[in-house]
Amino acid sequence: MNCNKIYNGLIIVLLSGGFVSCQSETKSTTSADTQTAPATAEIPKPVLSTRGKTDEMAWIPGGSFQMGAEDFTDSQPVHMVRVNGFWMDEHEVTNAQFAKFVKATGYRTVAERPLNPKDYPQVPPDQLVPGSAVFTPTPQPVSKDNPLQWWRYVAGANWQHPNGPESSITGHENEPVVHVSYEDALAYANWAGKRLPTEAEWEFAAQGGKGYRTYYWGSELNPGGKWMANIYQGDFPHRNTREDGFAGAAPVKTFPANPYGLYDMDGNVWEWCQDFYRPDYYAQSPGNNPQGPSDSYDPDEPGAVKRVQRGGSFLCSDQYCIRYKAGSRGKGEITSGSDNLGFRCVRDK
Repeated sequence: MNCNKIYNGLIIVLLSGGFVSCQSETKSTTSADTQTAPATAEIPKPVLSTRGKTDEMAWIPGGSFQMGAEDFTDSQPVHMVRVNGFWMDEHEVTNAQFAKFVKATGYRTVAERPLNPKDYPQVPPDQLVPGSAVFTPTPQPVSKDNPLQWWRYVAGANWQHPNGPESSITGHENEPVVHVSYEDALAYANWAGKRLPTEAEWEFAAQGGKGYRTYYWGSELNPGGKWMANIYQGDFPHRNTREDGFAGAAPVKTFPANPYGLYDMDGNVWEWCQDFYRPDYYAQSPGNNPQGPSDSYDPDEPGAVKRVQRGGSFLCSDQYCIRYKAGSRGKGEITSGSDNLGFRCVRDK
């Protein structure tokens, strides 16, 4: 499935933003029969010198664990991994935290930058307007085969205006920042004196020292009738019953923390990891502190450079996107964002 941003009926830029991974299972492949996206497409590292605070981080002691899940082909095989201890943000980076970064550096996110007409020769220059993807419920039930039915490319949508130019983050300072690409997340992490987590670090932290369970919080979806994470209830994508209290992103620390003191490792918004995405990586993954493959390959979009995303979002449910379940993986093109995609950082001991 080729999922792209649409603006005035025109495909103008690749978009993953986590939701591609919810579309279907990815068939496992081997490096011998795939064409990789070159690692040389890596973004340049930003030159930023100001350092942010490192408060509200939890110590993750490190150790060995079973990584992966049998329910997802790109999360197989389940394998033993060991990670060193590290500090991790207790919650996703918030609008308030990201605003401090922008104020200190003058940074502009990918969604705020002008588009180069040379990159989109099929689109009239006057229609190349910066923006991002916004989830838009359909008015009635639809087939779940085509995500473009509920995703709109909204001109002027970005981290400061999550739903478009008329929206604002005022009053939402404690919610996760969204519409951030991998490039944007990496720039923030560098400024803060941190880094993005490896996929293995992220999953180890999400397990909370409890080992593999169906959901990171346990074996039941909503134990005792209580929702443990911000996910989708109702009939996707046209009717959200908001049983957990939210249709979009929830303020951080709304739902219970895991045993390590980490919030929203399930649901709320997808989170970027540092690893390139390949569906076949687990078969070759080293057992000690894996850093991810040396290149990117996604059989759904072979030419796109993608990084791993983890945790699912407020749009995941057992009816459509089940990638908030333990061990599952997401993927995203590195310059793309959406209103259900954010990140958190880690720091070495």
